[in-house]
Amino acid sequence: MTAPRDLPYTITGRDLVSQIQDLRVQILTLSDGECIPWHFHSTVYDIFVCLQGITRIKTRGPDAQYFLAAGEHCTVAPNTAHEVSCQDTQGCKFVLVQGIGAHDFNLAGNAIAADNL
Repeated sequence: MTAPRDLPYTITGRDLVSQIQDLRVQILTLSDGECIPWHFHSTVYDIFVCLQGITRIKTRGPDAQYFLAAGEHCTVAPNTAHEVSCQDTQGCKFVLVQGIGAHDFNLAGNAIAADNL
């Protein structure tokens, strides 16, 4: 699993709910204007469940855009470039489930090696 300290961005909050080999559940908080830059994962799905505010997920290949309100969810498949941002002046909070498989974080066009801690 890639450790949060190794990621090339910072966000307001990251709370680890549970982590076992090949599966991680976190609650992430973004302030207005914050984003997780364009990236993809080689083997894991990202499942987003919005808890508060409006969370925007943009994908490439396929090109799509999702605006999630509280209770709404979407899934991003492995090898799909995506960007996550807050679209609410009050911030947003969402559950992120990542699995099943070894987590890596690859910037779109650049790669960050998997950190299998």
